[in-house]
Amino acid sequence: MALLDLFKRKNKESVFPKTIEHGILVFENTSEVIQAENLLKNQGCKIQVMGPPPEIRSGCDLVIEFPLIEGLNIVRLLEVNGIAPRTVVPVNSPLLKPVDLFQTKDFGDYIMVRAANMKITVHKASRTIVNISGGGCPDVPYLAYEMVGKTLVESPSPRHIGHTLCGYALELAFQKMRRQCLP
Repeated sequence: MALLDLFKRKNKESVFPKTIEHGILVFENTSEVIQAENLLKNQGCKIQVMGPPPEIRSGCDLVIEFPLIEGLNIVRLLEVNGIAPRTVVPVNSPLLKPVDLFQTKDFGDYIMVRAANMKITVHKASRTIVNISGGGCPDVPYLAYEMVGKTLVESPSPRHIGHTLCGYALELAFQKMRRQCLP
């Protein structure tokens, strides 16, 4: 009897695909992703910048995940503003799930947040930035020079002083770090 139990379906729902709830906007380049993110967030759209799944990676290291029910309105808004996505993909497979850009590591007195390929490390007690690393963009040394040694409150925003994908990724890590460390 126990052997036959192995072949019984435990949950009939697992045979059927779950409803498609999210989609991915794929763009030509990072600049378009940043412009689209700014526009959509300013319009109150609930979106999230993510890493693209390997199956749809096309050169740009970022995609925008959005609620599929809002897809038509979002694409129309982007097209009207001259930022049409290259492709719109429904997330209908675990293989198409966007990759979370963030990882957090606690080192006791220090905490590190990684967003995509950029990392920021902060001394927890003083909230002082002690290290910026990662990426390979030409502005990374400048970003580190401007930010290391300053507190999360004193430091300039990477978005205002950086101009590359690395600067954008560091901005994401910087904002997550601020949410974690500042009251």
